[in-house]
Amino acid sequence: MPRLFSTTAGESAYWTSNNGRVGGLNPPRNPMEQDVESPAVIRKPKLPKQAREDLPKQLAEVDRAKRIQRYVQKDGKCNVHHGNVRETYRYLTDIFTTLVDLKWRFNLFIFVLVYTVTWLFFGFMWWLIAYLRGDLDHLADNHWTPCVDNLNGFVSAFLFSIETETTIGYGYRVITDKCPEGIVLLLVQSVLGSIVNAFMVGCMFVKISQPKKRAETLVFSTNAVISMRDGRLCLMFRVGDLRNSHIVEASIRAKLIKSKQTKEGEFIPLNQTDINVGYNTGDDRLFLVSPLIICHEINQNSPFWEISQAHLAKEELEIVVILEGMVEATGMTCQARSSYVSREIKWGYRFTPVLTLEDGFYEVDYNSFHDIYETNTPTCSAKELADMANRARLPLTWSLASKLSQQGLPESEQEGQETKTGLDPQIKSQQTERNGDIANIESESKV
Repeated sequence: MPRLFSTTAGESAYWTSNNGRVGGLNPPRNPMEQDVESPAVIRKPKLPKQAREDLPKQLAEVDRAKRIQRYVQKDGKCNVHHGNVRETYRYLTDIFTTLVDLKWRFNLFIFVLVYTVTWLFFGFMWWLIAYLRGDLDHLADNHWTPCVDNLNGFVSAFLFSIETETTIGYGYRVITDKCPEGIVLLLVQSVLGSIVNAFMVGCMFVKISQPKKRAETLVFSTNAVISMRDGRLCLMFRVGDLRNSHIVEASIRAKLIKSKQTKEGEFIPLNQTDINVGYNTGDDRLFLVSPLIICHEINQNSPFWEISQAHLAKEELEIVVILEGMVEATGMTCQARSSYVSREIKWGYRFTPVLTLEDGFYEVDYNSFHDIYETNTPTCSAKELADMANRARLPLTWSLASKLSQQGLPESEQEGQETKTGLDPQIKSQQTERNGDIANIESESKV
């Protein structure tokens, strides 16, 4: 048996001729190479052909969805920031609205600051009068008549200022009739204190009673849908009111936000186009007791007239819906807003009904408020749908006119005309069946 770990030339040749194996044993390895492992090759799983073809499309849709910037958020907040406003003094000319529009933390801070500064200012004035008159130097003199009794320093002057402005009147510190300058200051503080109270309390009252929170209970459907209704292609969305106190004189409006370029080459960013949701018929005025489906008929005056399902998926547009009305409890005007971008407009869907009749009342199931279901809807645009309907009506019109002209002729002449035309009986029967089908289509579309 040859030596297994020999390094002679003959044995090396033996190793090579036997594919490096002797007696079923592996050839010797260098001890330095025993702990070195060959790197593992990790192969990525191969995707199916359909998945490989759809992956670029899905990535493009995700990238396009990230690029779409909303003009109005789903909760109604406008995604617009005003920058480089140089004429900031205009905010001070309408200081009341400026204070009301501030956030609550700033509003409360200003509220406390204004009262504190007012009390400190008039407290300093009372202390200054006492100091100039020498009242502070005659505190122990019982024969001295001070301007304000028991005012012995700035702290007591500050407390007297608070008592005067808030009309508390503890009765310990009182003004005397020997101080005319104190009487004038008392009148000024009373008038200015009333103005400050009216201004600050009015701001707080208006801010508390703002109807913005009322819009939180006015809900819009998550998606808008496009489907057929009464033979017409329509864009629809749903609105509802969660409160039992209703919105009075409710009305709905819709705007299409889309950039456009004019024929002269002018680019108009975020151009606003009205969407008719029943202005001519009065359907835009709502009795919002239960959820309602707002419908926009896509006709020749609609901005969606030439948009098909494939075209809609590529469009960068936004539909802003605005619901306005008066709050029944307060009588203040309330406005709720929402928006739908192109990916939130579902083609070929309808809304699930949410209203059911119970024992003596109607019940609204808000769990299904946002639910939609698929329905048969043409994928072409409303313009193409109207063109196909018009082409389908042409043979029917021609056949009716020819039939009326033939009814005015004798039977022999009608047979002669049929002979001249040379129509085969089978072709005539097919034409009759076609005209009958077209008549049925026309009658259904009219219904």
